[in-house]
Amino acid sequence: MRSRLIYLLPLGLFGVLAVYFAVGLTRDPKIIPSALIDKPAPEFVLPPIAGGTGGGFSTADLKRGRVSVVNVFASWCVPCRAEHPQINRLAGMGIVPVYGLNYKDAPEEALAWLNALGDGYTAVGADASGRVGIDWGVYGVPETFIVDGTGRIRFKHVGPIVGDALEREILPLIRHLQGGGR
Repeated sequence: MRSRLIYLLPLGLFGVLAVYFAVGLTRDPKIIPSALIDKPAPEFVLPPIAGGTGGGFSTADLKRGRVSVVNVFASWCVPCRAEHPQINRLAGMGIVPVYGLNYKDAPEEALAWLNALGDGYTAVGADASGRVGIDWGVYGVPETFIVDGTGRIRFKHVGPIVGDALEREILPLIRHLQGGGR
């Protein structure tokens, strides 16, 4: 009896691991949970990009009673270039302020990038050290956050907003939050 148990134990362990991996393979790898969802945005004050004309931005800008979008971008980020027309389009709609968090970028390159591709941001803050990005849980760019009027992070989109992602994910949530939804 004991010798049978020794043979069945590895088989049982294999079965448990097979089920664990099978469940893991059914999950969408693009969906990465954020510990900051439904939590207040981190406290920060970012200066404008050195040499730029606009002002920086801070946590206070996100607590003015309006839903806001925070887009983390960098001039060296190829996917950021792909999503930037959608960010400019969202900003041009005028339904929410769209803030830019320029992540670990050289000021002259960031300004050249914005001049070439358009700067629809309400304000852009320069996060040269990446410290504010770390506080926001950023581990790659681009990332986009939707913040409600009280300054709570309600959604995080990892990767570029391309294709129908703006219409399918971002705009419906903005409208929902503007309507008082949680």
